[in-house]
Amino acid sequence: MNNILSTKTAKSAAGRFCALLIAGCLSSVAFAQASDPAAAPVTHADKKAAKQQAKADKKAAVAQAKADKEKTEAQADADKASAEANLKDAKKQ
Repeated sequence: MNNILSTKTAKSAAGRFCALLIAGCLSSVAFAQASDPAAAPVTHADKKAAKQQAKADKKAAVAQAKADKEKTEAQADADKASAEANLKDAKKQ
């Protein structure tokens, strides 16, 4: 009889433990959703800041593209000058 009673107690303790574990997981998920800043309503200031950031990002991308183009053109000019110098040296020999 004691053996049956201890088995029931163990099962109920395991059941309680599982229930507490599930409740803990659910409460942490609820807390994470409640504290998520992305879930907060977007204010006018947030929209304005996002718009300004988008403009700044676009300007930076354009500036980077121009710099890349200038670098590519300068490298092409240097390669051309080097090829001409090599050709001139080859003709001298």
